[in-house]
Amino acid sequence: MPLTPVPDDQIATIVTSLEMRTRPPLRPVPPSPLRLTHWPAPASDKYKALFRRIGEPWLWFSRLVIPEASLRRILDDAKVEVYAATDRAGIELGMLELDFRVEGTCELSYVGLVPELTGKGNGGWLMAQALGLAWRKGVNRVWVHTCTLDHPAALGFYRRHGFLPYKRIVETFADPRIAGILAPDAAPHIPCLGTLAR
Repeated sequence: MPLTPVPDDQIATIVTSLEMRTRPPLRPVPPSPLRLTHWPAPASDKYKALFRRIGEPWLWFSRLVIPEASLRRILDDAKVEVYAATDRAGIELGMLELDFRVEGTCELSYVGLVPELTGKGNGGWLMAQALGLAWRKGVNRVWVHTCTLDHPAALGFYRRHGFLPYKRIVETFADPRIAGILAPDAAPHIPCLGTLAR
């Protein structure tokens, strides 16, 4: 088996795409102290702050570097729905982003909770919310992708909720810690081999 070298300033990950082609049977929504709040066209700085809080441990950075005009085209599009999972005090602790821009399809673009909520059962609640919102009239496919940089349980989580894997690709990109986009200590489980920005 040949091995492909990855430059020191790059990260490589395997991306798995998963889909549902039929609406899953109705199940009781798991309990959670959180509630879901629709965020129509959220302000970019507020959106990015939550995106960073949720995703920095997993090296999410794409929405932090996208040009502002491109980000606004996404967030201002009526076919893209953003929701914040909030606690009783109204503090945003999770995010759902559903993209309906391809007819008949809903992409779960982002599904996530802040790290301190991981492993406490809130993920099942968030996914129940996501599927309830995604499967609407005219939708015949819901899909999501995850990668080997995400939480180790992410792939199994999606499969337990009825998603079936259908494609894998290898993605490489510049390590966002080296450029200073993410903190040098972000994702300590992923070695940084390049020289960090000072």
